[in-house]
Amino acid sequence: MIYHRITSIEDPYFAELHKLLGRIFPPEEVLAYELWKEPLEDPTVHVYVAVENGEVVGSTEYRYYPHLRVAMTDFTIIGEHSKGIGRFLMRNREKDLARLAQQSGTEPLGMFAEIYNPYDSGEQHSFGGVTPMSPFVRREVLSHMGYKRLAIDYVHPSWDHEGQAVEGLNLSFLPTDEDRTSIPAALVATFLEGYYSALPNKPEAWLAMMDRLRGLEQVELLPI
Repeated sequence: MIYHRITSIEDPYFAELHKLLGRIFPPEEVLAYELWKEPLEDPTVHVYVAVENGEVVGSTEYRYYPHLRVAMTDFTIIGEHSKGIGRFLMRNREKDLARLAQQSGTEPLGMFAEIYNPYDSGEQHSFGGVTPMSPFVRREVLSHMGYKRLAIDYVHPSWDHEGQAVEGLNLSFLPTDEDRTSIPAALVATFLEGYYSALPNKPEAWLAMMDRLRGLEQVELLPI
């Protein structure tokens, strides 16, 4: 299996990746094909695919913010079961993030991720019929890895640029220090403002959430 970085929509593997995104995620979570041009050319955005026998079987996207000392996992896609794709992507991502932190001379505080919450949302996305992508399975796996959910009512702007509030997810954090029980609210607010700066249409629910965050000192980290 090959860990291959995509830096252009002209990359022959990008078309396969975008099809996989459309098969796995709901439409409001998928950026349009042509709108990927700038993000892929951004050196701080790391999009990798797992390639087996010339076919894209998985992918992960992540970023590292040296000034905040945090990373963000945008997504991890597993296209087929029983291939060890998840482990392959996780280990290669860990090594690359360690390299990025070392290059910037920083010690990471942890990594953010948006995690579907099928228990509260009542929604059970099919995720392309791929069993490892089940929100119940993934939530349990991420819990085992050490992710904790932030004690906030979380929404985010839709990636289709329609300005809708996307619910049914928890903003979660994998702390480097597993005994950490909270993180600064200012860190969360600054991260989210930067992360969603590319989306001009922000729903009122997101703006209200950000106002609440700015009024806090710490955000508690709770079990998933």
